[in-house]
Amino acid sequence: MTFQTLFRSVLALSLMTGAAGTSTAYAQGKGQAEQMEKAERAAKAREQAEELRKEEPRKTPPASIPLDPTNVWVLQLSNGGTVRIQLRNDVAPGHVERIKLLTNRGFYNGLKFHRVIPGFMAQGGDPKGDGSGGSTEPDLQAEFNDLPHVRGAVSMARAMDDNSANSQFFIVFMPRLQLDRKYTVVGRVIEGIAYVDAIEKGEPPANPTVIVSAQMEAAGS
Repeated sequence: MTFQTLFRSVLALSLMTGAAGTSTAYAQGKGQAEQMEKAERAAKAREQAEELRKEEPRKTPPASIPLDPTNVWVLQLSNGGTVRIQLRNDVAPGHVERIKLLTNRGFYNGLKFHRVIPGFMAQGGDPKGDGSGGSTEPDLQAEFNDLPHVRGAVSMARAMDDNSANSQFFIVFMPRLQLDRKYTVVGRVIEGIAYVDAIEKGEPPANPTVIVSAQMEAAGS
């Protein structure tokens, strides 16, 4: 073996050893990075768990409460039906108070259900009749709660802002649970759901159903 051949062999062996060392170092570095990432994730999970433990457990409201006539909203519709709605001031006191205030002023009398989507909901409570109106009262702070958007649920309509509900409301035809905690549920139909189903459909309806009169079943605060 000549000196040049020997030199080339030693050089090749050195390069192979260096490459192997680099590969090993890279693998070790990658493994350490993965371990550090796992440790960071575990630490973050512990912090989140600790924050959850500090929070007070959320109390789910009862599905029904004793009937109070001062919190029963009665709508006389132009389709000939009477709809009774139990308002839930235990979970949405600000919104219920608004409905009572406007009802006692006669605000809802003569207003149309201007947006009625089959299988979804009937929306009303807009004096403009096109979904852009409301009362002269300021918009309400959201009172999102755990009451679900099931059949007959009554919820407050709003714009993009969570705190923009005012006077408009909608009655749900079929469950829409994806709306839960995104809109404020204020009550549920307890009588006359067939007349809700019969509200004229359309956006807007050709011959809209009208709230002939709205009143509270009994006077009260």
